[in-house]
Amino acid sequence: MAGRCTRRYERQAGRLGFLRIAGVDEVGRGALFGPVVAAAVILNPARRIPGLDDSKKLTAARRRLLSEKIQERAVAWAVAEVLPERIDAWNIYQASRQAMEQALKDLKPPADFILSDAMRLELPIPCRAVIHGDARSVSIAAASILAKVYRDRLLEDWDREFPGYGLARHKGYATREHLARLRQQGPTPLHRRSFAPVRESLAILHAAEQNPLPF
Repeated sequence: MAGRCTRRYERQAGRLGFLRIAGVDEVGRGALFGPVVAAAVILNPARRIPGLDDSKKLTAARRRLLSEKIQERAVAWAVAEVLPERIDAWNIYQASRQAMEQALKDLKPPADFILSDAMRLELPIPCRAVIHGDARSVSIAAASILAKVYRDRLLEDWDREFPGYGLARHKGYATREHLARLRQQGPTPLHRRSFAPVRESLAILHAAEQNPLPF
C-alpha cells in the first residue's frame, strides 16, 4: 500500500537539521510522444496547501488549481524537460533522471535535502528515494502536480500543431486511438522512435512504400 500523503518525510529531514527540503518527480515516462517533464518543489511549512496528493488521483481541474497554489506559496519551484531526441539517445530512465536533476539545479534558493519518487539521483545533496513517494510525501506530490499540469499544457498545444493523433486526450500515451493513428499516419518529429510502437509504425509505413497496392 502506498499509504497517505503527509509531511512525515519532511519532518524527519527537518529533525536532522535540513531546512530546504525539495520534493522531485517526473511525468511522461511511459508516453510515446513528447518530453519527459520533471518538477522540483520546496514547500513552505508556514503556508500549507490542503489536498496535495499523487497527481494521478486528482482531476485535471483540481491539479490546475493546486498547481497555481504551489507556485504562489512554495519557497521555490522549477520545471525541466528532456525532449524526445535526447530520450532516444540516452534511454528513458536516464532522461527522467536528467530532467529531475535539472529541475533541482534550477531551484532558487537551492535545496539542502531531496525527497525523490523512487529514483536515486547523482547530486551533491542528501537524497532519500521514497517508493510511491508521490502518494506519501506532500513535497513529491506537489512536484508531480506541477510536472503533470506543465506537460498536459504542452500536449494540448501540440494537439493543434499535430492534429489527428488525439494528443490532447491521451497526452501521448499508448491508447488504442493513439496506436491506430500511428499506424495510419506514422510518427511526428516529437514521437519517441526508440519506443517499440513508434518503431513498429515506421516499419509498417516503410513496408507500404516498398510494396504499394497495384491500384
